[in-house]
Amino acid sequence: MSWEHVRVRVTVIGVGRIGEALVAGLCRAGMSAESITVIGRSVERTSDVAHRHGVRVADLRNLPDECDVLVVAVKPQQIEEVLTDLGSAFRGSSLRPVVLSVVAGVATERIEQFLPSPVPVVRAMPNTPLTMGAAVTAIAGGAAATEHDLRLVESVLDSVGEVLRVPEDQLDAVTAVSGSGPAYVFLVAEMMIDAAMSLGLERVTAYRLVTGTLAGSSAMLGVGDVDPVALRAAVTSPAGTTAAALEVFERSDIRHTFQRALTAARDRSLKLSGMVRPPLAPAPGEQH
Repeated sequence: MSWEHVRVRVTVIGVGRIGEALVAGLCRAGMSAESITVIGRSVERTSDVAHRHGVRVADLRNLPDECDVLVVAVKPQQIEEVLTDLGSAFRGSSLRPVVLSVVAGVATERIEQFLPSPVPVVRAMPNTPLTMGAAVTAIAGGAAATEHDLRLVESVLDSVGEVLRVPEDQLDAVTAVSGSGPAYVFLVAEMMIDAAMSLGLERVTAYRLVTGTLAGSSAMLGVGDVDPVALRAAVTSPAGTTAAALEVFERSDIRHTFQRALTAARDRSLKLSGMVRPPLAPAPGEQH
């Protein structure tokens, strides 16, 4: 979306790859740098990110007076400390932004227990193409999140790619498909390059052929409603070279291998989610 006539204030807690990529995406989409604030543990890293994108700097003890969306983009092992500090900061102010968590494996219900009611929480699972403005991000709203809150979050995440809504209990499956998905594509590229070299091609040639093929093929997938089955069929002449290769793939039971791989990723996400529970007790008087 265009931010030229829209006044939304965003604060990002965490200035790692995901946090900075979101800041960069918002700036690239036209959001005023004065509307963006970053908060990080490392003073040097936070200052570098702020200087690179021209945005503001704050800390958890001194939150911006105005904030519409507060993004939590820290490592899972840091989130309890951050939420504890954030809950304290909220209790001392009238600030009630939408809290957008991109921390894997931490449920909205758990986040809500650290915050005063009725702070709305939205959980998101982006993937690494976010750094190129080409992410696909799934979001799920917590108990207090309204339609307005979800639309506000979508407007922010639209700056770095496509956004879709799912029930929160599907986010572990989303993690297996799109969260981990780029690694599957990179593995295919790696294997194709190795196979190309085994056929006698130089590494540089193999690399350019494979990466160009994958990039071009991915672009074709994004055009209209063309099904990948139809695209594959269009490349596959009966008894031709492509058919010979695909026959080998099918004999290797590659479909079942993908099924098992994604199931393993989903199950691992579920297990990791359980590792960060039970939650710390919220502050007295803040049960909700």
